Amino acid sequence: CRQDEFGYTGIDGEQFATIERALDERTIGHNPERLNLMKGGMVYSNAVTTVSPTYANEVLNGGAAGWLRSTLTRPEVKNKVRGILNGIDVVEWDPSRDHLLPANFNAQFPDGKAICKKFLQRGLGLDENPDKPVIAVITRLVPQKGIHLIKAALFRCQEKGAQFVLLGSGHCDGEFKAMAEQQFKDHKDIRLLVMYSEALAHQIYAAADIILVPSMFEPCGLTQMIGMRYGAVPVVRKTGGLADTVRDVDSHAAGEGNGYTFDGSDEGSLHSALDRALTHFKDQRSSWAELCATNMNTELSWSRSSADYVALYNSIAMP
Repeated sequence: CRQDEFGYTGIDGEQFATIERALDERTIGHNPERLNLMKGGMVYSNAVTTVSPTYANEVLNGGAAGWLRSTLTRPEVKNKVRGILNGIDVVEWDPSRDHLLPANFNAQFPDGKAICKKFLQRGLGLDENPDKPVIAVITRLVPQKGIHLIKAALFRCQEKGAQFVLLGSGHCDGEFKAMAEQQFKDHKDIRLLVMYSEALAHQIYAAADIILVPSMFEPCGLTQMIGMRYGAVPVVRKTGGLADTVRDVDSHAAGEGNGYTFDGSDEGSLHSALDRALTHFKDQRSSWAELCATNMNTELSWSRSSADYVALYNSIAMP
C-alpha cells in the first residue's frame, strides 16, 4: 500500500518506508514507493509460521520465498520462522458418517468403500470393474498443481488400463475441457469433470484407490490427507507438506510407508511412482488393503497441530 494509505490507520507510514522495515523492494525508484504489509508483519512479529516444516525449509533455503528472500535470510527474521503442519476437519471428512456417500465405511468395516467405487463408476458412466484402480485428481487447475504431470498421469492411466477421474477448475482448464468434450468423451475409463462440486468431491475421495497430487510446490496440501482419511493411497511429488505427510512405501520399513513419492518434475519421475502404486494394487491386494486401512487410521486432525501452535504462542508470551 502507499504510505498515505497506511496513514488511515492513524500511524504515519513514512517511518516504515525503509528496506529494513516494510518498504516493498519491488517498488524502489517508483513514484510512489510502497509498503508491503506482509514483509512488515514478518519483521515486527514475534514469530512467523507457515503450514508445514518442509515448506518452511523451502522458504528459508530453497528459493520458495521469491522476492522476500532477502528479508527471510536476515537472522532476526529467519530464526523466528516455524513450520506447523495443517490438519483436516475430521468431522466434515469422516467416511464413517459422511451423508454424501452411498455407503459409509472405516478401517474396521471397509466394505462400504467398494460400494462407493461402484456407485461412482456407474454414475460417471465408467466401466464397473472393481479390479480397475480409480486414480483421482481433485484440484484447482493452475500451474502450481503440476498441470503437465496431471496430463501425463491421465495418459499413463489410459496406457495401463486404469481409470482416471479429475474434478477441478481454474485458468488452465481449457485443455481439459477440450479433452473431455473430444478425445475422452464417453470414454469407459476416463472422466474429466471441469467443475466444482462439494458432493462429488466427497464421492470421488470415497471411491478412489489412488489420490494423485503432483504439485510443483505445496505449502501443506489437504487433498492427500483427505484421500488417506477415505482409504486412498497418495501418489505425490515430494515437496512442502506433501513431503511431510506421505512416506514412500518402498523406502520405509514395513508399516511405516503410506504412499508413493517422486522428486522430479518430469514425466518419467511421475511414471515411476504411479507405476509402483499400480503394480502394488494389481499384485498385492491383501497388502494394499492393509495400507488403505492404515491410512484411514492415521491421525490427521488438528489436535497435534493446535498443540504446536499453543506451545509456540506460550514461548513468545510476555511474562
